[in-house]
Parts: sequence; C-alpha cells; structure tokens
Amino acid sequence: MKKTYFLLAILLIFMMPSCKKEAAPEMKPLEISVTEVLQQDVRLESEYTGQTFGESDIQINPRVDGVIESLNFKEGSLVTKGQLLYSIDPLPYQAKVNQAEGSLAEEEARLAKAKSDYDMMVPLAKMNAVSQRELIAAKAAYNASVASISASKASLQNARLELGYCRILAPISGLIGISKVRVGDYVRPGAASVLNTVSDLGDVRVRFTLSEQEFLRIYREVNKENSSLKGAGQSISLKLSDGSLYPQTGKISFADRQIDPTTGAITFEASFPNPDKLLRPGQYVKVGLVTDVRANAFLIPQRSVIEMQGIYQVYVLGDSSKVHMQIVKPGPAYKDGYVIEDGLKSGDKIAMGGTSLLKNGSVITPKLIQWQPGQQEAAPTK
Repeated sequence: MKKTYFLLAILLIFMMPSCKKEAAPEMKPLEISVTEVLQQDVRLESEYTGQTFGESDIQINPRVDGVIESLNFKEGSLVTKGQLLYSIDPLPYQAKVNQAEGSLAEEEARLAKAKSDYDMMVPLAKMNAVSQRELIAAKAAYNASVASISASKASLQNARLELGYCRILAPISGLIGISKVRVGDYVRPGAASVLNTVSDLGDVRVRFTLSEQEFLRIYREVNKENSSLKGAGQSISLKLSDGSLYPQTGKISFADRQIDPTTGAITFEASFPNPDKLLRPGQYVKVGLVTDVRANAFLIPQRSVIEMQGIYQVYVLGDSSKVHMQIVKPGPAYKDGYVIEDGLKSGDKIAMGGTSLLKNGSVITPKLIQWQPGQQEAAPTK
C-alpha cells in the first residue's frame, strides 16, 4: 500500500507544471520614418472663391418689337463682329419708311411752292404792289415749310433706323450661347428681353472678394519699403472645380472703388489668358494669391502632428533613438505641411507618424526620410 502511495506522489511531481517562468522574447524597436525639420523661405497662398467672366460679355437685346423671322448662326459657335444673328419681320418698318418718304416728298413740294410765293412777293412789296402783311405771311409760310422738311427728314431717318434694327448683328467677335428665342417668337425692346449673349474668351476675367481686414493687412504690407509681397498680384494661380491647377497664371487687373457695406468685402478682378478656351463664363474657381512671406520658416509634415483638445504635439527623436513628445505651435498650412511658429528648432528630427504604437519615451529604429512640401512620397535619405 505504501509503495502505491509513493508511486502516485512521484507521478504527481512530474505532472505538476514547472513554477519557473520562461523568459519573454525581447521586443524589437519599431522602425519609424523620421524627417528633419525644414528651414526655408515660404510664400503662403490664400485661396478665394471666384467666378469667371468673358473679357467682354455682351447681351443681345432687340431694339424693335416684332416676330423673329430667322436665326442665322449655330448656337455655341464662334461668330464675328457684324455677322447677322437674328432678323425680325421688317414689313411693318418698311411701311413706316415708305410713309416717311411720302411725307418728305409732300413737304418738299410745299417748300417749293412757299419759296416761289415768297420770291414773287419780295419785288412786289418793294413796289408797294402787295402789303407788308402779305409779305410777312409768305415769309412765315416759307419758314414753316423749311421746318417741316427738317421734321420729315428726322422721321424718315428714325424709320430707317428702326428698319435697320430688324437685322440684329454681332456686336463683337466671340462665342455665342444658346438662343432664348426661336423663329416665330414675338420679341420687344427692354432690358429683360435678352435674345442671347456673346462672350470674347481671348482673356477671361475672374472676380473674387477679400475681407476688409485682410485687404488692409495686405495693402499695408505691399506698401512697405522692400516688401516681399511686391509683385505678388502679377502671378496668381487658378484651381478648377475638379481640383486641377489651371496651366496659365494670371494677374490682378483692378480692385473695386469701395468696400461693400453689406458684406464688408472688396471685390478684385484678375485676368487669365485662355488660349485653349478651357475657361468659360460662369465657372466657380479657386484663386490662389500670395498673401504672406515667411523667411527661414520651420516646416514639418501635417501628418506628423497630433492634435488633441486644441494641443498640437509631435514626437521628436532624441538621444539613444528615444522619442519624446513635444508641444508645438503650428502656424498656417503650406501645401501638405505646417509652418511651426514655436516648439521646434533647426536640426530637430521628428517622427512622421502613422502608428498608434508610438509612445512617449519609446526607443525606435529611425528611418530617415527626405520630405519636401507638396511631393507625393517622401524619399529615403541615402
């Protein structure tokens, strides 16, 4: 029996787990991309929403009323100055011309008779063959006929003008839009009666607004001696609605004479070359204007900055490949980076971020990356 207990005890000893803990494998340091803080001059652009206009956008309005008889252009095509666009039924206005010509002929006949009567009265009055009263009456009739001739000529000229307005010509060369009327439609003069619009797209105007405060700041800066913003308005960029950058640069043409009291903003207009006719009136675009220049600014990637409750921090590489968290004060954004106003110095190396495993005091294997603002991928340093 004792022998049986002894064997069970030995078996239990061998079956019990070992109390000695195995040593945990040593964790390898994380390989983290780091980049050196850049220090360079930065031209900071502000973006403003703008709208495009043609170099000239001329509305086509009828100057006489009547029925549209023909459309003599292809919608959306280029037209030349003086080209016939619309014709209005000319018959009523041709009748007015004929009537005015008849009235003028009658007045000319009356003038001839009145002049003949007056010329005959002059020598008779000298011989006292007719009274002075009759002479004065003849002269008055002659003067009245002369005045009637002038009125009839004016009426004829007006009738001819109205007849000419039945042919609506292109006021400028440019691109014509979609017609607002068709053959058979009745039109009449007035600002609200627009038949079409012709736009000259050689250059395109872009209008955008600046707030009063921003205008004052930029104006004061530009007018400083040796200002770094001088000439900034002569090279501005344009971003289209699909996010692409327009290949041509533009320049500021003028600013409005006043601040709009309802919005507190001032309107600027810029001009952009449009050789390919890519820009059309009515587009909404983003205007990029250099509004600040920072000399020797510190730049870091935006993705390296950690923001929590309004506090901005980065991981700075220290001695022994250990990182520590540093509070920074970011300034304006520049492409895909931030201008850092406080918290970093030249030569600091910061972690690019991208992992939640990084902690304050972590030891890492740094992989130095050469970062430049706006480049798609950072290149490893050789």
